[in-house]
Amino acid sequence: MAEFTEPEMKISAEEMASARIPLRYRDYCAHMLVPLNKCRHRTMYMPWKCTDERHAYEECQYHDFMLISTAARRSIAARSSYMLRAQFSTSKHARAPGSLYSLSEEETMMRDMVTQFARTTVQPKVLSMDEQEQMDPAIIRGLFDAGLMGIETPSDFGGAEASFTSAILAIEELARIDPSVSVLCDVHNTLVNTVFRTYASRELQEEYLPKLATDKLGCFCLSEAGAGSDAFALQTRARRDGDEYVLDGAKMWITNSAEADVFLVFATVDPALGYKGITCFVVDRSMGVKVAKKERKLGIRASSTCQVEFDSVRVPASNVVGEVGRGYKIAIEILNEGRVGIAAQMVGLAQGAFDCAMPYLFQRKQFGSRIGDFQAMQHQYAQIAVDIEAARLLTYNAARLKEEQKPFAKQAAMAKLYASQVAERASSRAVEWMGGLGFTRELPLEKFYRDCKIGAIYEGTSNIQLQTIAKFLTKEYQD
Repeated sequence: MAEFTEPEMKISAEEMASARIPLRYRDYCAHMLVPLNKCRHRTMYMPWKCTDERHAYEECQYHDFMLISTAARRSIAARSSYMLRAQFSTSKHARAPGSLYSLSEEETMMRDMVTQFARTTVQPKVLSMDEQEQMDPAIIRGLFDAGLMGIETPSDFGGAEASFTSAILAIEELARIDPSVSVLCDVHNTLVNTVFRTYASRELQEEYLPKLATDKLGCFCLSEAGAGSDAFALQTRARRDGDEYVLDGAKMWITNSAEADVFLVFATVDPALGYKGITCFVVDRSMGVKVAKKERKLGIRASSTCQVEFDSVRVPASNVVGEVGRGYKIAIEILNEGRVGIAAQMVGLAQGAFDCAMPYLFQRKQFGSRIGDFQAMQHQYAQIAVDIEAARLLTYNAARLKEEQKPFAKQAAMAKLYASQVAERASSRAVEWMGGLGFTRELPLEKFYRDCKIGAIYEGTSNIQLQTIAKFLTKEYQD
């Protein structure tokens, strides 16, 4: 840590105490106001590089403030410089912002732990799970045992009580090995758990969050056959019957549904109300949920994607999440967070494909040289490295904005859009770099290539992301 020597004070404490200039003074003179040290809980200010001291004096007199001498100002400026530099070098609360790679000790530990878990527990089973199109129950059990299914959940409910960035890091690291496992963890954490933490009643939180952190998988049931990008065109009905609601309808493309025990279901209580009739319900599988057709997919095959049917399923009225008719608000807000998770998944996928292919470029020789030394190849992998870095920084930035409770919907859309594009480019290039070997199923590259396409589809297609970004830009720049 740097050492600072405090400058000698050349003015009295009384003169210091009387040196008060208002913040609004910057409205009258074209100079900066330099904040000084605090004396008796009163912050003092001084004019800096004022070009018209007579004008400054007159204005301060008008506002009943004293303008101190030039010599005194210089002494105070030296004192100010010392105080500010010392503060920024010693106070964690006043530290200059770090890079987007500046992780807390907790976040670093989370990332390293997930990396180890993915390599030792997940990686040996990736190929068999993909071929069987089935998630190994031992993997799900391992995620719970490792504390990865309640990352942001408060410790009072059995969770890790970690940051949103910790969840994003976990999703990314899992995707470097298997995007199927990554999306299972992602949906459970960024959608299901967050809905409970943010919108559910205390009673629902106490009942479900401990289960979701320890042994019960959750899923998010919004999409329907006629309600994809137009999510609020859903037709699933919820009819009030005494102290219960009766649900009828069907959901499609529901991630985690084959293994889930807890279903967050969006249904309308009155179609005439449009989106204002949409309500979110907590439904247990034991209430009569029927998980029907399981989709056979191009990629992320181990991740279950099924149709879910509700045939007069009776749900207690106390299982309404938030308020009746406010489900649309929950869906809109939670999908912004989910898009950051999908961006992290795509970043991890791109990095996984890159990591798989790069060593080969310096082992394989053609025409007497390593193929990674040919300039054309160098330009290709350099560009992909830049793309991955940019996608990662977009994703981390959106995550930090969310943590700071700042608007992040535009940044989330940007991150998801770009990360999905980068995942396609990186996995495609990686297959090409390894030639015929990359095209075989002996390596995970062809799987990464198949898995990447979903990034442009779920939790908002790429066109929807572009439309979202355009809406924000229009609002920002239109007259």
